[in-house]
Amino acid sequence: MKIVFPESDEEAERALAHRGRRRPVLLGDDLALLRTVRALHRDRTLHEAPLGLVPIGQISSLARGLGVPGDVPAAARAVLDGAHRELDLLVDESGGIVLGALSIPCGAPLPQTTARWWTPVEKTARQLVRTLTAPIPAGGHHPRQRLRVEADGVLLADLDQPVQEVSVRPAPAGLAEVCVRRPEGAGPVRARARTVTVSGRDFRYRADSAVTGPVRTRTWTVEPAAWRLTVPRH
Repeated sequence: MKIVFPESDEEAERALAHRGRRRPVLLGDDLALLRTVRALHRDRTLHEAPLGLVPIGQISSLARGLGVPGDVPAAARAVLDGAHRELDLLVDESGGIVLGALSIPCGAPLPQTTARWWTPVEKTARQLVRTLTAPIPAGGHHPRQRLRVEADGVLLADLDQPVQEVSVRPAPAGLAEVCVRRPEGAGPVRARARTVTVSGRDFRYRADSAVTGPVRTRTWTVEPAAWRLTVPRH
């Protein structure tokens, strides 16, 4: 076993690149998980070994949604004797990734912070990783937007049809589940596809816990069984 306390993204990526045959286990929050998966995917080594995660810091909603226990002892036990769960990945044309879900609009503005996601060993374990984002407030209302949404080339919404929200998340069988919610009085439009394209005038989106944009077009493609995460055996 080798323990590393990187103080920057570069140090973390070097540690991953020189891990040899060791299996990476993270002590951190959702942001640490996202950055690690992104680095391994960029280096085309994401498939080589399953990832383990022990959530430290704020409540890890993304990790819990992927099957990681919310408390440290249970997560540590899962790292030692858990099962390897294969998971899909949503990848866009700019190299961005989505592990859990993305939504348009992105929700409330994010608070600004200068906290680093890797902190020195001298600090407490709870301070290893700090979140850089905030959840969408409950009961919040999204403005209407005019977006063109296509799922495998099938048009779900066009620019002349205002939408309330668009959400995309991995679904079974290597597909993405797309849901387009329209203004009051109209039911949602749902579809499953391998490729989802959204275009419109300067829209922002929330991918997992990060907000990106503004952009005018973005395409997400499903990479089936792209990575593995260690979770408790059932």
